[in-house]
Amino acid sequence: MAHSIGQRELRNYNAKIMRRVEAGEMFIVTRNGKPVADLVPHRVQEEPRRNRTLGEIQEAFRGLPPMDSAEWHREREADDAVFGPDGLGEPGEER
Repeated sequence: MAHSIGQRELRNYNAKIMRRVEAGEMFIVTRNGKPVADLVPHRVQEEPRRNRTLGEIQEAFRGLPPMDSAEWHREREADDAVFGPDGLGEPGEER
């Protein structure tokens, strides 16, 4: 949960508050009692995902175990018995 601190308190106790943020605490900075900023620990940004080539995708799928379509249908029917049919039907069927 974030602690509320005034702008003046942030200025006067900057080093102490920054150590607390570094330790994982979060603060809502206020000015005249109104929230103006969130002070949160920094998170490292992940590298943007790049589009993979078809060959890379095929290579990833080659590592998967073979699929048993009969077992898939049995599992789907069992799920439908519990959750009800999803109304999607079979691939290629019209809705």
